[in-house]
Parts: sequence; structure tokens; C-alpha cells
Amino acid sequence: MGPSGPSVQNHETQAPAAGDIEKQVTPTSSGANQSAFKSLGWLNRFLAVWILLAMAIGVLLGNFVPQTADALAKGKFVGVSVPIAVGLLVMMYPILCKVRYESLHEVFADRRIWKQILFSVFMNWIVAPFLMLALAWMCLPDKPELRSGLILVGLGRCIAMVLIWTGLAGGDNDYCAILVAINSILQIVLFAPLAVFFIRIISRDSGPLDVSYSTVATSVAAFLGIPFAAALVSRLALRKLAGPDWYDRVFLRFVAPWSLIGLLYTILVLFAYQGHQVVHQIVSVCRVAVPLVIYFVAIFFITLWISWRCGFGYALATTQSFTAASNNFELAIAVAVATFGPHSDQALASTVGPLIEVPVLLGLVYLVKWVGKRWNWDK
Repeated sequence: MGPSGPSVQNHETQAPAAGDIEKQVTPTSSGANQSAFKSLGWLNRFLAVWILLAMAIGVLLGNFVPQTADALAKGKFVGVSVPIAVGLLVMMYPILCKVRYESLHEVFADRRIWKQILFSVFMNWIVAPFLMLALAWMCLPDKPELRSGLILVGLGRCIAMVLIWTGLAGGDNDYCAILVAINSILQIVLFAPLAVFFIRIISRDSGPLDVSYSTVATSVAAFLGIPFAAALVSRLALRKLAGPDWYDRVFLRFVAPWSLIGLLYTILVLFAYQGHQVVHQIVSVCRVAVPLVIYFVAIFFITLWISWRCGFGYALATTQSFTAASNNFELAIAVAVATFGPHSDQALASTVGPLIEVPVLLGLVYLVKWVGKRWNWDK
């Protein structure tokens, strides 16, 4: 491990040297001392409230304005209604614009980073999905549809909010950006075959709307591949034409809020579709929430403990833990809707994901900062 010292916080304006990833951040740094709640912008700060409000409005529309569902169902894109498809694409694009594709080759040239990456891949693509599978079966043995929705959530590795949680907790933002890029690529390749493997082969969940490789792969290619390609072209072209400073200060600041706006819009539309179903399945919503809470807390502390035992510094351990605990619920929602339909229990289960994830992980921000201070974890 490299010498201790503050990591590069302004990762959007300066490419990190490969060795910087090995540097550590103390939990008592200025970023870690800030209140996690106050550090968030007004949109992020009350995200759980906005999500609840979007769900409530959607439920009211679905129950008291019957023609809403029919209006939203007009037009299809990759098996998803156009209004939902627009929201899914909008919320993915700004996140992927932040990934520093132009400097990845420099980081990957340093062999020291590979042990960190391999550990992250192991936790994200083996431990986390199997943990979600076990919890889904433990809590929902009689609900295969809800179980499938949870499995899809467990397979979606986070490329959005993890950047916020890592920054608030005093983690390594540079390393987090690298993991975001890696998970983005791996999801395009692995999500579809793993979804089929977990749902059809391991769980043997089948029915009138069975999950198929072609349907899932098409959804992943559309709702992750399209914004990924658009973000890559945007970043490389705009930084070259207008300069890195303009891109970081103007363009990213403009597009950043659209990710959460797109998320809230998508949730509103989904619950407008499912308004009647949600009201009559509140018990199912609560049952889905239980394994989600256990999952987020368990995978976070499993990763944190292993990182501590391996001698990782606070910054890297925190980044690894939030990356493993966060999930790409946007992609899970897209695949569930495209495969099983917006009225399905699978879509309902995946939609509950962000409602549980946001408050739980915000609480973990405070908790891991307390743990860092308690353990004097500064090296």
C-alpha cells in the first residue's frame, strides 16, 4: 500500500496517477467531517422524500385517474412503454458522463490496482448476487414473482448513487469512478446470462412470462448500452471541442440533476401503472422491504470487515463496501418491466429497491464514519 495521505477529491478535473488509488483517506478529513445530510444538494438531500412523493402521486393517479395507465401504455421501445423508456434513458446518461474513460488505461497499467479490482468483482458479482438469492428464498419462498424481482436487483451493480455515498463517507472517489466504469462494462456482458441462470436454472422460476436471455440482453443493451455509448461519445467529443474545464464546470453541472429527475419520473410513471396493485399488495411491499434491508446492511459490513482484515485503508475499504452494497435499481426496473410487464410483481419488487436503498445507505454513511473514528482507521 502507498503512503497515507489525502486522496484526490476533485476527480473530475484532474486524472489520477495510478499510484493515487493506493493512497489512503483518514476518516477525520474535511470531507468526512461534514454532515452527510448537509453535504447533499437539495435534490439528493430529500431523495427518500421525493421517492415517497413520486410513489404516492403515481398511486393516486393509478387509482383515481383510470385513463392514466392507458395513456402511458401507448408506444413501445424494446418492450417498454415510451414514457418509461425515456425516464430510464434519462437517468442513466448523466451518471455515465462522469466516468473518466480517457484515463482508465493509465490506472490499469499499475498492477497494484488489480488486486483491489479483483476483490471488488468477487464481492459484486459472486457474493452479493448469491446473498440476495438466499435472502429472496428465505423471505419469499411462496412468492416466485417477487423473488425474481429481488434477484434482478441483486444482479444490478451500482453505477449511480455509489459515487454520492463514497464521497460523503470520505472514500476514494477516483477508485470509485474506476469501479463504476468496470461494473458498467460487466453489466452489459454478464447481466443477461446471470439473470437467466439465477431465475430459470437455480430458482427454477417459470411461468407464462418466463425470463429469456434474448429479452434481458436486449433490455440491457438498450437501457445501459445506449446511454453508455452516448456518454462515452459526449465526454470524449465535448472535452476535445470545448475543453475539460468547460465540460466539468458547465456540462456536468447541467446534466447531473437529470439523473435523479429521471429516476423520480420513472418511479411516478411505474406506480401510476401499478397504483391499483400497490394499494392491494401493501403486504407484498413490506415483505420485499425485509430482505432488501438485510441485504444492504449485510453485504456492506461483510465487505468492510474483509477489507479491514486484508489491511485496506479506510478510503479503499469504504469505497469497496458501498460499491458492493449499492445496486443499479434503474437497470433492474428496466429489465423487469421489459420482461414481465409494468403491472408485474417483478416490476413492483424492483421498484421498491430505491425506496429502501436510499435511507439505509445514507444511514451507513454516518455509521462507517463512526466506525472509522472508533477504530482510529487512518492508515
